[in-house]
Amino acid sequence: MIGGFLGAGKTTSILQFVNWLSAAGLRVGLITNDQGGGLVDTSLARSHKIPVEEITGGCFCCRFASLVEAADSLIDASAPDVLIAEPVGSCTDLVATVSLPLEQIYGDRFTIAPVSVVLDPLRAERIFGLTEGSRLSENVAYIYRKQIEEAELIVINKIDLLDASRVERLRDALQELFPKAHVHACCARTETGMEPWFSAVMNKVSNASAIAGIDYDRYAIGESLLGWLNAEIRLGSDSGAEFDGNRLLIELLNDLRLRLLETGHEIAHLKATLSIEGDPYELAAANLVCTDESPILSHTLADPVDVARLLLNLRAEAPPERLKAALGDALAERCQEVGFEILHMEHFRPGRPVPTHRLAMQR
Repeated sequence: MIGGFLGAGKTTSILQFVNWLSAAGLRVGLITNDQGGGLVDTSLARSHKIPVEEITGGCFCCRFASLVEAADSLIDASAPDVLIAEPVGSCTDLVATVSLPLEQIYGDRFTIAPVSVVLDPLRAERIFGLTEGSRLSENVAYIYRKQIEEAELIVINKIDLLDASRVERLRDALQELFPKAHVHACCARTETGMEPWFSAVMNKVSNASAIAGIDYDRYAIGESLLGWLNAEIRLGSDSGAEFDGNRLLIELLNDLRLRLLETGHEIAHLKATLSIEGDPYELAAANLVCTDESPILSHTLADPVDVARLLLNLRAEAPPERLKAALGDALAERCQEVGFEILHMEHFRPGRPVPTHRLAMQR
C-alpha cells in the first residue's frame, strides 16, 4: 500500500515502481481508490497498459470487501506477482483498518509489505513549520500528520524542488518526529533515488502497529472540509478544427487555480488528463498541489487534436458548489472556441469514514 496526502506524487511514484518491478520480470496489478468515479490515476495507469481495478464510493477502510474483490479480479485476469494499492489521499488509519485485517484474515494468500507514505516536500515543510506559505487548515493537517504517524516507510518525493540542505533538514525533522519509520528521499519525476525505497518495500514485511487514539470525529471534520469534484468533458466541435491540447490543458488548470486563489480557497490537488478520443494511450497530463503554484505537465501530446476527452479531479478546501462554479467559468473562458460538452460531473464532500474492520496489533 502506497499512501500519502493529495498531491504527494503517489501515482508518478507508482508508475516508476511498476517499471522497476516489470524490469525484474514481475507482473503487477494496481488498485486505485477514490470517493467518486472518473479517476485521473486510473486513466494514467491504463495509458501505461497496467492492469488496474478502481474502487470508488469510499476509502479502502470502508470498502474492505471491494478491495479483496478487486485483488481477486486482478489475480484472475492477469495473475500479478505484486498488487499495489493506492488509497484515497485524504484517508488515514490504514494500518488498523486495511493492513492488519488483510494480514489476519487473508494472511494465507497475501504477504503485506510495509506501508509507504509519500510526501510533497513543500507541503511537509509548511505543515511542520519549517517554511512559511499557504497551508492546510488544522483539522485537515491532522489527517496529514496521522498518515505519516502510521508510515513504516516515509518517502520524501520531489527532492528536485529543494536544495540538499533543505532535504536534509526535512529528513532530520521527520526522523525525529517519527522515529519508528525509515525515511527515504527521492524524485519520481526524474527517477532519482527510487531503488532503495522499492527494495525496502519488496524485501521487508509489514511490522506496523495501529495508531493509538485516533480521533474519528476530528478525522471526519477534516475530510468534510475538503470539496471534491470529478468531471469528464468532451472537447472539440463538428468543424474538426485542431487545437493544442497541451496548451489548453495548462491554460484551463491555471484559470481554475486563479479563480480559487481570488476567493481564498486552498487547493489540495488538481490534476487532469486530456486524451485523444478513442485512444486512451495518447494523452497530456498536468497537475498542481497548492493554490499559489502553477500547473506542470507530466505527459504531453505529440500533435494537435480535433476531439479529446478531458478527465479532471479537483480537491480543495472549498464548498463543492464553488468548485463546480469555478470549473464552469474556466471552461467558458478557455474552451468556448474549441467547443465542449460536460459528459459527467460530481461534486461533494466526503462522508464520515466507517471502517469495516479496525484491528489492534496482535504480535
